[in-house]
Amino acid sequence: MFVTVSNLDLIQYINGTNMSVKHLADVLSEKTGSSSWVVVFKALVTVHHLMVHGNERFIQHLASRNSLFTLHNFLDKSVVEGYAMSTFIRRYSRYLNEKSLAYRLIASDITKTKRGMDGLMRTMNTKELLNTLPVIQTQFDALLNFNANPDELTNGIIHAAFMLLFKDSLRLFAAYNEGILNLLGKYFDMRKNQCKESLDIYMKFLGRMTKLAQFLKVAEQVGVDQKDIPYLTQAPCSLLEALKQHLASLEEKNDILPPYRLQHTLIPSIPNSPVVKASASRGWFEVEVCTTSSLDYFPYVIYYN
Repeated sequence: MFVTVSNLDLIQYINGTNMSVKHLADVLSEKTGSSSWVVVFKALVTVHHLMVHGNERFIQHLASRNSLFTLHNFLDKSVVEGYAMSTFIRRYSRYLNEKSLAYRLIASDITKTKRGMDGLMRTMNTKELLNTLPVIQTQFDALLNFNANPDELTNGIIHAAFMLLFKDSLRLFAAYNEGILNLLGKYFDMRKNQCKESLDIYMKFLGRMTKLAQFLKVAEQVGVDQKDIPYLTQAPCSLLEALKQHLASLEEKNDILPPYRLQHTLIPSIPNSPVVKASASRGWFEVEVCTTSSLDYFPYVIYYN
């Protein structure tokens, strides 16, 4: 029997002590070999649902597989809708592959890890951050590349996929943001090569925010309650300039750190919590104009109405 979200209590199934995770994964994988976009898309949504809501054994098993979904050439020509849906199937399967690979590389689902000052991303050392943040960036890219417009979410299957991606986007970005906060807090104590890597990571982080804003706007347009959609305030341009200047000073001085007093006058003041509550009366997305010289910001403040 084909496992679907609508006809089976997936949580009970995957949590059942006598149920085989491998067998369930095999069944769903087999369904992705169908030529029908409906069957394949339903299978992928079911896999994603189990990754998010099922027992951790399921995503652990997927992460242990040498390959997951090979749908980069999938195309259903049998129906008109198949052409458009096939595009999203290819993108969606790539995201699920990256989510599984990220679990293998980080040894946890980053969207479920503890957050806050004593959370995973805020307590990593520099080496761990430089290894982990690129993995998160790759997963985040795959999620944002789903790139659906409101008028393309035309049926219940793609809408279910989008909603799962929306929920993942909030959790994934929260972890991503906390990692960046930690990275900035360590930046002025790093060696030159670490500063180079960190600056590159931070610049890529900034570049992804426009896409995230677009993604969240689509969520708003398809009916997600505004109070469930965060809006962001961006750090001023002066922060990026300070980071670049510090790296330039290291390169000029052959990797010698500036005097302690000067070094720490450049460090941005980072609040204790990256998630700040705000009233529902404020806009869903804000960007600070890059005219201030203050560095008393962190990368992006996430406001939840």
